[in-house]
This record gives sequence, structure tokens and C-alpha cells, in this order.
Amino acid sequence: MPTASDKAQKTLANKLNTHQLSHWLQAMASVSPEQKPLPPSIPGGANWSDAAYQRRRAFVAETIGTDIGYLTGVNPPESPETLRGNIENYIGMTQVPTGLVGPLRILGTEANGDFYIPLATSEGALIASYNRGAKIASVAGGVRSICLTEGVQRTPSFIFENFLEVSQFFVWVMEHLNVFKGIASQHTAHGKLEDIQSNILGNQITLIFEYTTGDASGQNMVTICTYAVCQYIAEHCPVKPRQWYIEGNLSGDKKASAISFMSVRGKKVMAEVTLPRAMVQKYLRISPEAMMDYWETAIVNGIQSGSIGVNGHFANGLAGIFLACGQDVATISEASVGITRFDLVNGGEDLYISVTLPNLIVGTVGGGTGLPTQQECLSLMDCYGAGKAKKFAEICAAAVLCGELSIIGAIAAGDFAKAHKLYGRKKSK
Repeated sequence: MPTASDKAQKTLANKLNTHQLSHWLQAMASVSPEQKPLPPSIPGGANWSDAAYQRRRAFVAETIGTDIGYLTGVNPPESPETLRGNIENYIGMTQVPTGLVGPLRILGTEANGDFYIPLATSEGALIASYNRGAKIASVAGGVRSICLTEGVQRTPSFIFENFLEVSQFFVWVMEHLNVFKGIASQHTAHGKLEDIQSNILGNQITLIFEYTTGDASGQNMVTICTYAVCQYIAEHCPVKPRQWYIEGNLSGDKKASAISFMSVRGKKVMAEVTLPRAMVQKYLRISPEAMMDYWETAIVNGIQSGSIGVNGHFANGLAGIFLACGQDVATISEASVGITRFDLVNGGEDLYISVTLPNLIVGTVGGGTGLPTQQECLSLMDCYGAGKAKKFAEICAAAVLCGELSIIGAIAAGDFAKAHKLYGRKKSK
């Protein structure tokens, strides 16, 4: 049966085929501002006046060319009827301030260009930090980002009288894999049942249904498809389970888990950038060696804390993007699992930074993506609709890298508390 590593190998092999290699290398080649000027910065960054707010609204319309009438309150709210499928017992909207990060130059296989990224947050200093990281990474030539593999799981459990019945059941299930694929295909326009694996514990067996979900995040999709297959199993399998459950809690759904950390849940995405020594010293006021020293300290302490993965604050940036762009915010619990890596390269002169996110659950169709302000935020990055999910995933990973670069630089340089004092506190009257 294929594993996550097999799928990643296939993805890379396809990218490196001779007819795609030149395109891929060209897409991911660094593009410095000297080669191609960066778009304008967002006006009035550290200015909370109404005039600065109006300039930013005009900037979005004129520079990015996206209508944000719902986001800015110019357009009236939608009818509650349009929220069917998104909310029950509806009473109103929770409004979260939304800001822009960028421009961020991204050199991805799907996301290639300069992007302004919306984050919804009430945490002062967060946007400023990610914006600083975006500026440094863009001046360095851009962030390389790639979606390696994808898969969303649903893991039903079946209980029998003994291990013998489990064995008979498992043999029958594997003989009918193609039947199950056909059943699943009848219940989704975007997804595909790719494989079924198993985990046996005495008289209990949990089947690991693995799907690709197209441009949808896919949690509801895989539930509905798996339920249809399980009903068929319960009716037709000659060995009847004593009990079965649609989810046996092995999928890692909405929780950090070691199994998905080592494989994939959603999309596995990586991003990287190399910063010349002079740039590190100019923008972060610190040496690459000092950055490495702090990263090594953080890794050791992260391991001692029992963390699954070690990173600075993946959850901060992802939560902001998820809120702004209509994602299932509860999946932050698995999406924020990942690794930040630093290294000294080019003879120890330059600083290499990468982030790996093995559990990025994102979609550009379905769920909350069609809600008015969420659709506008996705459209700011040209990520709304079919064919855009991998692009959106690569943008998320690149943004996360910017946050890691900035926060680790701030802590290593001793600026972390000062930044929060400046941006993270209300001004006294």
C-alpha cells in the first residue's frame, strides 16, 4: 500500500520530469528586487488613524484590484438564509480586525508572484512581525514553497468477538477496495478514496481511509463518503461486527498527533529562504550565528516540553489566515504542528531557514470559503474557487516562514518584549 513518503516521491518525480523541470526551476529561482521591483508597501503600517485606514482601503482597490466591500462594511450584510450549512442558531457576526501582510514574494510551484496576505487577529504586534519577515524574505529574493503531498483520513473502528473474526473481516475488506472506491465516488465531486490501511488491537480493527479532497479541506466530505462505505460493509460483509463507529479517533482530526506528523493530514507543505549575512545584520541587527544559537536552544527546550514538532508560532499566522479566509479554525490543532529549521550555508556566511507543515488542512471551495468577507480575503491572493487549494497552501507555508524568521530574530536580538510593548498595548488616555 502506498505511504506518504511514496506519494511525496511521486510528486517530486513528476516535478523533475524533463518536460517540467525547466518550468519548475524557473518558477523557484530567486528574484531579487533589483531584478524585479517589489510592489508598493502597505501604506500607514503603524498608523491607526481614520486617514491611514482610508488610504489602505484605497490601496487594496487600486493596487491589488480586489473589491472588499463586505470586509470594510460598505456592502450590507448577507441574508441569514445564505448562512445555511455554516451556522445554527444564528444571532450575528463576530468581527475580528483584519490586516494585510506584504508584499511577500513567493516562488512556488503553484503560488508564484508577489502577494498581500490577510490575517484576522486581535493580537497587537502580530501583523507587524509577519510583515517584517515578509519584507526581509522578499528582499532576499523570495520564499520557495512547494506542496509535497496530500491526504485526509477518516478512521472507522469495528469491534468483533475475537481476533479470528478481525482477520476474516480484514481479508474481505481488502478484497473489496475497488468496490469501496466506487461507493465513495458517488458521494463527492472533489474527493477520491485512494487507499485503506488498518490498525489491529485484539478484537478491534480500525480502518484508515485515506482520501484526496481536491480543492476542499474535506473533513465533511470524507465523513460522508466513509459512512456510505461502512454501511455497505455492515450489510454485505460475511463477518458481522458487534459494533462500529464512523471515527475511531485515529485520524488526528482536530488534534496534534505523532502519526500525522510523520505522514500527512491535509497537505504537506515546505517553504525555505536563504538570507545573506549582510541582510541578517541589516534587518535583524544580529549575526547568523546568534540566530543559530537561539534556534538550537529552542529546539532542545521544545523537545523537553514534549512538543510534537518544534516551531516558534505557526499557530499565530495560520489562525489569522484561517479566520480571514473561511477555514476550519479548529484544525489549527493539527495544522500548527511542524518544524522550523535553521542552518548556516555557503561556507557559513548565509542563513538558511525552512518550515515544514505536514498537516495543513485548507480549502478554497466549500465550508466557510464562500462567506462574503472570507471570499474577499481569498480573492486578495487569487485563491478563491476551484484549482487554487495547493496555491493557497504554498502561500500559507510562506507566510508561516516569515513569522518564524521575525519572531526568532526578535527573541535572539532581545527585541521581543520591546515590540510587544510598542504594538501590543492599548495607548493610555
